[in-house]
Amino acid sequence: MKRIFLLGALVAMTFTACKKDNNPAFNTAVKADLFVEFDNIAGSSDLQLGTGTYINAAGESLTITKLKYYISNFVLTNVDGTVYTVPQNSCYFLIDESDKSTHQPVLHVPEGEYRTVSFLVGVDSLRSTRDITERSGVLDPTAAGGDMYWSWNSGYVFFKMEGTSPASTSMDGAFMYDIGGFGGNSSTTINNLKTITLDLTIRGTPKVKAGKETNIHLFVDVLKVFSGTANVSIAQNPLVMFEDFSTTIADNYSMMIRHDHTEN
Repeated sequence: MKRIFLLGALVAMTFTACKKDNNPAFNTAVKADLFVEFDNIAGSSDLQLGTGTYINAAGESLTITKLKYYISNFVLTNVDGTVYTVPQNSCYFLIDESDKSTHQPVLHVPEGEYRTVSFLVGVDSLRSTRDITERSGVLDPTAAGGDMYWSWNSGYVFFKMEGTSPASTSMDGAFMYDIGGFGGNSSTTINNLKTITLDLTIRGTPKVKAGKETNIHLFVDVLKVFSGTANVSIAQNPLVMFEDFSTTIADNYSMMIRHDHTEN
């Protein structure tokens, strides 16, 4: 009888230990690092700048030579329903495919288990219209953000994808999609800001705790730029910037990001 009791106690202790490991105690007063990895792909292939050849939904062959986009304004929802908004001053990131150091922004958030993450593709109107002294780092148009700012239009390029294609009718077979527009300052203009909200419960909720690494791994399928909500042909639209058709490109790239898995 004593042996059975000891065995039962051992099982209970083991179960408790496992339960504790799987459900760590969180202290919301403590901040911890949450990595958000933007893994750029093209369909089922890893994106290779300048060398990879891909086929879009219109059946056109293309090579991508440049890919950059702004990610900002992160908001996370805990499994208990509480919402945490990352302070704006530490919430602007420029993802540059040619620079691996930019692919994994780090957020400092309260310890906890999070079920959703939301963010903008682009730079919000409030920050876009602030004094230049309040736009430093990746937002500095004289430095890191130099080729992501339209001085003639006083606004940021939210998404930049450039390359070549035999289908292009432009000089040297180039195509260029430089998309921006925050809705206008004194009057209404094109608004290509896109909010992305991802459910993190399907492929692993991030359990963020100080002293450990947690990474949300996102796939960014750039071929969705040609097919996210509507098919886009390079032959018909080789160069798109600040014009009405840019909203179609923006609608498409709003579909390019998905949660693949979480590393706790």
